[in-house]
Amino acid sequence: MLVLKEWRRLVWWPGIAFVLAFAIVEIGQFDRPIARAFFYGPENGWLGAGAGNWWARDLIHQSGRWLPRSVATLAGLGWLASFGLAPLRPWRRELLYVFCGMALVIGLVGGLKELTNVDCPWDLVDFGGANPYVPLFGDRPGGLKHAACFPAAHSSSGFALLAIYFALRGRSPRLARVAFWLATGVGLVFAFGQEARGAHFFSHDLTSAALAWLILAWMYSAMLAPKPALKPDAGQGEGQHAAAQAAHDAP
Repeated sequence: MLVLKEWRRLVWWPGIAFVLAFAIVEIGQFDRPIARAFFYGPENGWLGAGAGNWWARDLIHQSGRWLPRSVATLAGLGWLASFGLAPLRPWRRELLYVFCGMALVIGLVGGLKELTNVDCPWDLVDFGGANPYVPLFGDRPGGLKHAACFPAAHSSSGFALLAIYFALRGRSPRLARVAFWLATGVGLVFAFGQEARGAHFFSHDLTSAALAWLILAWMYSAMLAPKPALKPDAGQGEGQHAAAQAAHDAP
């Protein structure tokens, strides 16, 4: 269970930062300007489409998805193997945490995008599609086909690798920091590839990153965080001192 200071550092402040960042992007409607500035041109279309298919779709999306899947699978197999292999036994909780954490992040984001009914950028009139832009909390016109693009599922699988960071926090802070930056890098690459294809806006990936972090922090608190030491009350302390003194004075 996390102590208050850790809750602030791992949950409260990141959560507040996400809410503020998302509010700025959503209220200012910066998603489309960001897409136009970096990924889409009226003449050439999406940066990651056409000639860019090989790196955005084939490499980052199609092939990249196997990285988090492989890590989660290895963690699950490692947990099962820990019941028979002594070297893995001390890592049993961490292996289970990585497997469950990644599965929960990927599964929850995948489920949410089916419920939110938000279009992908490539479906919008502004970017060569047929649908009007509808803000996240706006009223979607009737007759439009159901959409499933918010939050971003692919980048969530990259950010789900942050489970390794949390698993290593109590074992090796140095390796945990390395895992943090590697997982963040994978998530950002996945986000870049999908935004370049027109599959997601910036806010879609921002939300996936925040959900991954907050879910994994909550699971870390429940499964791996060191339990705070309980301080003996004054009466208990005095009783222990008296017992020790009596033992010392006894012949």
